[in-house]
Amino acid sequence: MTSPPATPDGRLVLLRHGETEWSRSGRHTGRTDVPLTEHGEELARQAGRLVADYDFVLTLSSSLQRARRTAELAGLTPEVDDDLLEWDYGGYEGLTTPQIRDELGYDWTVFRDGVPPGDTPGETVEEVAARASRVVKRALAAMAEGDVALVGHGHCLRVLTSVFLRQEPRLGAQLLLDAGSVSVLQFEREQPAIRVWNHGPAVAGH
Repeated sequence: MTSPPATPDGRLVLLRHGETEWSRSGRHTGRTDVPLTEHGEELARQAGRLVADYDFVLTLSSSLQRARRTAELAGLTPEVDDDLLEWDYGGYEGLTTPQIRDELGYDWTVFRDGVPPGDTPGETVEEVAARASRVVKRALAAMAEGDVALVGHGHCLRVLTSVFLRQEPRLGAQLLLDAGSVSVLQFEREQPAIRVWNHGPAVAGH
């Protein structure tokens, strides 16, 4: 008999980027490289205060400026990993959910119904989960040594959390994640678990 692999003691800390003009208006923002608003920059600074006491052994960020700027304002120095890019929304890039539903005539959701190709090919939820799985694999290896920070985007981080929890990726539809929020995942004995979810000033503002 072989011993089971050791459960990592480190925590996985997720930072969703601060507010942008598109996120504020509900527009699907996949690969469009929009900057943070002034309020989004303040949210990023406040997120930094929430993670100031962590000693991260690995920090990863999407390459898009809204994520990299959030990391900078939060006091983090990440390595860029494009597996943390937001969901590629294809033909629905820049549109709001009400606009898409008016066009289609039914209650569309990205997790259930997906996206058509547009200026970019678009992605299925399974393709987003495949990218997230590679990030989780990197994170788990580093969590054997300490805490890990991931700075990214709402839908991608929601799918990534589902992967970490060993659940079907569409569980992400039920995990709301606000701009500038901080979440913490860890292991409870052998089970992956949520320690803190969607914590930050934007939630209090609701």
